[in-house]
Formats: sequence, structure tokens, C-alpha cells
Amino acid sequence: MIDILNSLRDSGKNYTRILKSIAKKENITISEWQLLIKINEEINTQEKLSKNMNLDASTLSRQLKNLFDKKLISKKAIGKDKRQLIYTINEKGNKSFINITKNFDENKNKIFKQWSDEEIRLLEILMNRLNNSLNKI
Repeated sequence: MIDILNSLRDSGKNYTRILKSIAKKENITISEWQLLIKINEEINTQEKLSKNMNLDASTLSRQLKNLFDKKLISKKAIGKDKRQLIYTINEKGNKSFINITKNFDENKNKIFKQWSDEEIRLLEILMNRLNNSLNKI
């Protein structure tokens, strides 16, 4: 059993290396990329992002500020007191998002090139099962 878990850890490290490489090409971090994905899905306020991504307010604020400083997102104050902000991906951010998504998809296709649909589905099932078992501990 230890060999399987070590293998998963090693696969995770390799996957993280690939993700960092993809994100770095667009001068962002993996975390910032994940935020762009959520904002693109219209999960676009700090409250929604915090709940959806399970991030504390300070971490989320810092990451949003980085994206804003890199001119990848825009923000608009709403509400009666104008204290709530809505975030949107701007043109530059959208180009980065498209490039990253394309690069990610290309790498995903390379990874699973020799896999059948049935093998991919079986892996998904087994990974979900493993995650459920880990969550119970």
C-alpha cells in the first residue's frame, strides 16, 4: 500500500511541476490561475470565491490584488455602500486564460494519449474513492 501512496505523491509532484510551467508562461501562479478559472465561471465576489475555494480572506485578497496589479482582472464596487467588489477577467486576463487553458489541454492530451476512455473513467472512479477514504481519516 505504501508504494501506491508514494507513487501518487510522485505523480502529484510531477503534475504540480507541469502546472507551474504552464502558469509561469503567463506570469502567474497556479493559485492565481485557479482564481481566473472561478472568476470566469462567474464566482466573482470575495465571499463566493472564499467559500468555493476554501480560502481565508487575507490569502484571497492578496491573490486578487496580484491579479489586479498584473492587469488580468478588473473590479467594480457594488451595493449601497460600494464595499462589495465584483471581479471580472479583462482582455489581457482573458488572453492569458485562453493560453493557459490551451496549454493545459495539450499537456492533458499528451498525458492520456495512450489511455482508453475506459481506463480514464476507471482512474476517475478509483481516485474519487481514494479521496473519499482520505477525507474520512
